[in-house]
Amino acid sequence: METDRIFEEFPAPSYRGAQEQALRDIKAAFDDGNDVVLVRAPTGSGKSLLARAIAGCAEKVDEVAPSEAASAYYTTPQVSQLDDVEGDDLLQDLSIIRGKNNYNCILPGETETPVDQAPCVRESGYDCSIQHRCPYFSDRAIASNRSIAAMTLAYFMQTAGSEVFRKRDVVVVDEAHGLAEWAEMYATVELSPETVPMWDDLKVPDVDGDVERAARFADSLQGTATRRKDDLLVETELTAEQAKERDRLQELISELGWFVKDYRDRDSATEWVVDQPDGEGSPANVKPMNPEKYLSHTVWERGNKFALLSATMLDKDAFCRGVGLDPSRVTLVDVPHTFPVENRPLYDLTQGKMTFEHRDETIPKLARTIVQLMQRHPDEKGLVHCHSYAIQDRLREHLRDLGVGDRLRTHGKDDRDAELDVWKARSDPELFLSVKMEEALDLEGDLCRWQVLCKAPYLNTGDSRVAHRLEQGQWAWYYRAALRTVIQACGRVVRSPDDKGHTYVADSSLLDLFERARTDMPDWFAAQVDRMSEPTLPELSAREALAGMNGARANPSSSFSSQSGGGDDDGDDGDDGGYSRGRRRSRKQGSEMADVWNHD
Repeated sequence: METDRIFEEFPAPSYRGAQEQALRDIKAAFDDGNDVVLVRAPTGSGKSLLARAIAGCAEKVDEVAPSEAASAYYTTPQVSQLDDVEGDDLLQDLSIIRGKNNYNCILPGETETPVDQAPCVRESGYDCSIQHRCPYFSDRAIASNRSIAAMTLAYFMQTAGSEVFRKRDVVVVDEAHGLAEWAEMYATVELSPETVPMWDDLKVPDVDGDVERAARFADSLQGTATRRKDDLLVETELTAEQAKERDRLQELISELGWFVKDYRDRDSATEWVVDQPDGEGSPANVKPMNPEKYLSHTVWERGNKFALLSATMLDKDAFCRGVGLDPSRVTLVDVPHTFPVENRPLYDLTQGKMTFEHRDETIPKLARTIVQLMQRHPDEKGLVHCHSYAIQDRLREHLRDLGVGDRLRTHGKDDRDAELDVWKARSDPELFLSVKMEEALDLEGDLCRWQVLCKAPYLNTGDSRVAHRLEQGQWAWYYRAALRTVIQACGRVVRSPDDKGHTYVADSSLLDLFERARTDMPDWFAAQVDRMSEPTLPELSAREALAGMNGARANPSSSFSSQSGGGDDDGDDGDDGGYSRGRRRSRKQGSEMADVWNHD
């Protein structure tokens, strides 16, 4: 790694905020001999630009021996973050590769077929005469030969051991705060009708809480899946569904093999838990508690030097232990927050607890408060972090009953990206009732001026991994995880030094969280908490709440609205450091898991 290049590799024409000092500190950290440097940089500090400068310091292919690692990887767990990178003119030299299912075949008659179901996948020995023009293989070839290859964390992990994407000199992981959790998710073995093609032919035993029995079943299932896959491999031509089944079987065999091998390894530090709440014959999940070994293979063996960036790596030592790093061999670089604290105010509008047993009492009061906030911000878009679809649904119904349905927009699990895009594009000051949008969402300026945190985002104690950790007394980890999500959420609406966004705290459990996790707060967020105040709200009026809507229909004498909020059912973080940047055309957005397992 040639750290002397870090300033010339910075892609912007000038520095903003603390970027230049951050580069000095990062350079010094690597020059001190650290192989891993954590960069804690607040939202809006330009993490993507810092990441590009670090990646640019990688050894060049023509300057090292063929056997030595060169070039760099840039990876992020968020698909939307990769979309932002692809659309940023300052980062245009990052060569992006995605999973096969993000590309369509270009053969005549196959242009609507994803590459992972194309003839080259379906037909044995198929020789595609235009593979060099295939969008997937073209992107893969380019990325494998460029100095900085960019991909999602899912794709990066799945290409471990690949001859195409070999070890490189520098690996940069953006939004790295959830690295341990993402690794746990990717390493989880899900056994269900959706993931096991021959499910209906299986006799699934009761494995709930019994890891040994789960390992024996996994060993047997691996053999069954291998035989089924071999039967498909002898076929000259497969249908698209058979090709999909074959690929899923290969993935399943790999997942089962990893679990059984690791569980049988007495030297492995990985602890496994098994969930099967409905017992014999029902779906089961086999989950790793501590994915250090998995990360060693999929991440730490992929580079010589690593930079991990995030606004919310709250406890260095705890983070390092969670991802299998020795804290004494890792340095943390803290980038100061340069956004005025008065531009990112927090307000206490707590209406009670939003725990399940208190929700019936709290939600009606919360709905009335939100109407008053709509009056306070009649011409400005707002966002409500609902935490779950159940809360979203009930809150939507209460707001409709209060007569403000015309100003609402919601989404379901299948249309979240589409509804988000519509909401961002509209000029009306709609209120978006969102679920799981605390991260990787850039709402600078008038895209959103106010937001509501309606529930403390504690992890689900029904999850066996969470319950196991709490049984071990890891309450600091539990509170830190929730605080991390809150800090991420607060950063959605303030994206530059002159931007301003209001965040309203509605769940009294959040105040308790701020006290319990105080020692883990970055100073700049503690300053926000210390300045938290209670705003004065107007008397409730649906007409005033709808005043900024074009053509809005409000009947203040009625408590009902006939309009749907665009909702549905029950039940991402481009930092620009204050620059005005051009945008290139991006691919369509997908979920965080959009390109998992499709990499060959």
